[in-house]
Amino acid sequence: MEEYCRSSSTAADWGMFCRETMLVFMVGCSEKLGGPNKIVEVDESKFGRRKYHRGHPVKCQWVFGGVERESGRKFLVPVPDRTAETLVAIIRDWIEPGITAIRDCWGGYRKLESQVFTHRTVIHSIHFVDPDTGAETNTIESTWGAVNVFHSQ
Repeated sequence: MEEYCRSSSTAADWGMFCRETMLVFMVGCSEKLGGPNKIVEVDESKFGRRKYHRGHPVKCQWVFGGVERESGRKFLVPVPDRTAETLVAIIRDWIEPGITAIRDCWGGYRKLESQVFTHRTVIHSIHFVDPDTGAETNTIESTWGAVNVFHSQ
């Protein structure tokens, strides 16, 4: 802001433009993940518009994504909601059977336990890394940070 003599709102707009561009790029570069013995972190995030316009309606979009740990390959898919039916359908489309899915304890994931995946969970209200299993979702969480203007779970 100081170097180019721009206002804070201009800097915020530019930052938002860069994040929105990154999201469009990442959605376009998404690829199917997994296979036997692969570890995939999955999570959902809410993307929105200018959060500093507090009194105005905010257009938001839920995005579901996954990151394959070894390769770093990712998928991000806009979804209409976070229901179990929606998430299970996306997982079937974007993740191969045989993986170990690491996820948080969001209720929409309950039906995943009946799928052909091994599951590990982390309860973020208690810890960021499960002390018993070592499960953590830091990779997918940092992906949201790289592309997200407004993050809400």
